[in-house]
Amino acid sequence: MAALSSTKLLKTVLMIDAATCLGFGLLLTAGSGWLGQWLGLPVDLLFYAGLILFPCAALMTFTGRQPTPGNALVLLIILGNLGWVAASLGVLMMSFITPTVPGYGFVILQAIAVGMLAVIEHRMLGASNQMASA
Repeated sequence: MAALSSTKLLKTVLMIDAATCLGFGLLLTAGSGWLGQWLGLPVDLLFYAGLILFPCAALMTFTGRQPTPGNALVLLIILGNLGWVAASLGVLMMSFITPTVPGYGFVILQAIAVGMLAVIEHRMLGASNQMASA
């Protein structure tokens, strides 16, 4: 029963992750011009970062709709989220990119949110596997 609950929670978190990727992808691609000016971030960076999120959302949706999400796919999603966090923070360290104060806040807050999703997914994957093997 606990394994079923952990699997259901993992699937829910994957679907939340997919929805946020889709929404964020739409925001970044459609609003890259306006956001670039407001945040002090390169328009192309925002646009292409948004484009990357669409296949990520598709993978998360596919994985979250499986009866039991595969470990390898969930780990790939977790690693992708951690890569996104690292890249986001790396952008702030590039000397040729000069974000505004809202830009720093935007990048840091979304990196924290993505990092939290990765941690939750990792914990739920571990709990799901632990309960299934018990």
